[in-house]
Amino acid sequence: MATRSKKDPNPITTAPAPQAPEAPPPEPAKARKTVAAKKPVTRAKKPKAVADVPAKPARKPATKRAAAKPVIAGEEVTTVPTAENLLDVAGDPPTNGSLLTEHDLYLFNEGSHYKLWEKLGAHIVERDGVRGTMFGVWAPNAAAVSVIGDFNDWNNDAHPLTARGESGIWEGFIPNVGKGAHYKFHITSLYNNYSVDKTDPFGIHQEPAPQTASIIWDLDYEWKDQEWMASRAARNGFTAPLSIYEVHLGSWRRYSDDDGVTWRSMTYREIARPLADYVKKMNFTHIELLPIMEHPFYGSWGYQCTGFFAPTSRYGTPQDFMYLVDVMHENGIGVILDWVPSHFPTDEHALSYFDGTHLFEHADPRKGFHPDWNSLIFNYGRNEVRSFLSSSALYWLGVYHADGLRVDAVASMLYLDYSRKHGEWIPNEHGGRENLEAIQFLRRLNEDVYKVHPDVQVIAEESTAWPMVSRPTYIGGLGFGMKWDMGWMHDTLAFFANDPIHRKFHHNQLTFRMMYAFTENFVLPLSHDEVVHGKGSLIGKMPGDEWQKFANLRLLFAHMYSQPAKKLLFMGGEFGQSREWNHDASLDWSLTDTIPHGTLQRWVEDLNKFYRDEPAMHELDFDPAGFEWIDCCDTENSVLSLTRRSRTNPERSVVAVLNFTPIPRHNYQVGVPDGGYWREVLNSDATLYGGSGQGNMGGVDAAPIPLHGRRWSATLTLPPLSAVFLIRDPEAEREPVEEVEEEESVVSLEGDD
Repeated sequence: MATRSKKDPNPITTAPAPQAPEAPPPEPAKARKTVAAKKPVTRAKKPKAVADVPAKPARKPATKRAAAKPVIAGEEVTTVPTAENLLDVAGDPPTNGSLLTEHDLYLFNEGSHYKLWEKLGAHIVERDGVRGTMFGVWAPNAAAVSVIGDFNDWNNDAHPLTARGESGIWEGFIPNVGKGAHYKFHITSLYNNYSVDKTDPFGIHQEPAPQTASIIWDLDYEWKDQEWMASRAARNGFTAPLSIYEVHLGSWRRYSDDDGVTWRSMTYREIARPLADYVKKMNFTHIELLPIMEHPFYGSWGYQCTGFFAPTSRYGTPQDFMYLVDVMHENGIGVILDWVPSHFPTDEHALSYFDGTHLFEHADPRKGFHPDWNSLIFNYGRNEVRSFLSSSALYWLGVYHADGLRVDAVASMLYLDYSRKHGEWIPNEHGGRENLEAIQFLRRLNEDVYKVHPDVQVIAEESTAWPMVSRPTYIGGLGFGMKWDMGWMHDTLAFFANDPIHRKFHHNQLTFRMMYAFTENFVLPLSHDEVVHGKGSLIGKMPGDEWQKFANLRLLFAHMYSQPAKKLLFMGGEFGQSREWNHDASLDWSLTDTIPHGTLQRWVEDLNKFYRDEPAMHELDFDPAGFEWIDCCDTENSVLSLTRRSRTNPERSVVAVLNFTPIPRHNYQVGVPDGGYWREVLNSDATLYGGSGQGNMGGVDAAPIPLHGRRWSATLTLPPLSAVFLIRDPEAEREPVEEVEEEESVVSLEGDD
């Protein structure tokens, strides 16, 4: 799971960590106070006793911000309906104003509304001929809610909202306020005289950090990816090639506006074309973006998310991000987004202690506080929280045309005792450690996603042996489409860290995966987690001198691509970035102009092309019929040999033979599926890739000599620290080799005259 920095250095304030629940405060007056009307309003479907509300000191009054400014240029201010006469406080279906129907409220409070971004937040609308903005927010334990912003001088009393019946939602229309206006919700709680200014949980655009206001915006964009959208079901399917390039947008490539004096991240629009061109050149099929949802602390890489509906404004507007996705689709590249429903930061302006209660998180720190990341854990048992998270997932897939979500830290959601010692967690109702509420949420989430978008993939980053993560819910699975194989990553990197002379004692680290390889739909990740926090770079993990390091890394990639699973590689690994990844600096692109780095980059480019073009290399990634060991037991020589097959052309097999030592293996015999000529289609030791140039002269003829349970075998040269891939070519005839008469060598035994 993603590793995160633990301290936010920017000046954003944070709410205190949740405390153990205290006795509920006394119930306030019988009627709950509202600003727009004095009618009694009961709270949403939430337990009457507020046992999850610890005492908390009242917050100091917020400092006023910039003066008001005109928001809708050229529009005259006219007499408009007020919040009082636009909204029906009693909760009956409003005749005007509200975006929420009674059915919306029912689904929201039931936990099954997955399009809340269309109803809550800030929406530019026209009411009775007057343009303005409709606001809506969920705060069931608030005594009063108002909208503050640069249009009312951040005045808490200027624009109050009204409670909508028992739903817990507050809403209201503000005339002559439109796109570009900055705003927050000022919430006064029912308890402890607590008040706070909050960013809109459903805001679609926010100020760049360290500022925290939401910005009224729209989602208008003219998409040009109709061809991609019509074909993406086939491109994202289980039988399709998925070679994913993992990218952190802020550090992939940086730009200088002052001839190199200072450097900044590229915007969504600036990076779109260069990134698409590079990914296309390297033959990756998809990119996966580290979280682009708004986050206050850049050093969290997006995993401490506060804006679950807002692409970070560090790189531009929502439309700018749409453009980036559009350009990727135009170039035939899918876009997968990292998404984090497992926890959220304690920043006071965001979701924590939202309405003076632990609304989005559990109150008890044994369930609501994450000790690894000093963050808060969502209360998956609360219906409205499930609606919030499901809506976020569907929002990115629908509004932004994302082709998949990689769900972060699933293991931390599944286990109540995750990263906790004895006595630091609460068992479930059956006495177990499984988080039943999170399990129910994940299953329902995946059902909803695949119901609405059957042509996308939801991928779990799940690091334990939890069964059936990527199996359908109707047979007891969690319903994900795929799962990261974290065990493969750990075992493989541990194996490659060994000096080759010792690798024969760790051979099982390469072969054990096939004991479970088809129990899930796996993705093999070499992710950002492996090149941060002192772990070094991929090339730095390889033993030996420089030549051996690069040969080992080429071999690691060959081993990865030979295995049945989809692939993921973090940026920089493809050319052997020497230093550990730094989110504050660009990748070292100058390295690609040097021979060892540039030739490694060419190897990954050709591996990807081979993986994409050859059905045997991807079509049966999740089917045991697509893989067979030839010999997995040659521990003494540290050699593996295997066969990959496809369903569309079962006669066209791929044979891969990998030598994990620096010793060339001449006349090495391997059983092959059929007789005939076996063409060497890839060789990681070719000089083109920085190797020594040893190999099999383009291919070999199989002989009718039984070996490894097969009727035919081939005699190969296995170059040092290398992999060779061969395909039977029945139509190919090897050109005759001209015999060259060698001149007799005459050696003089006498000295020179």
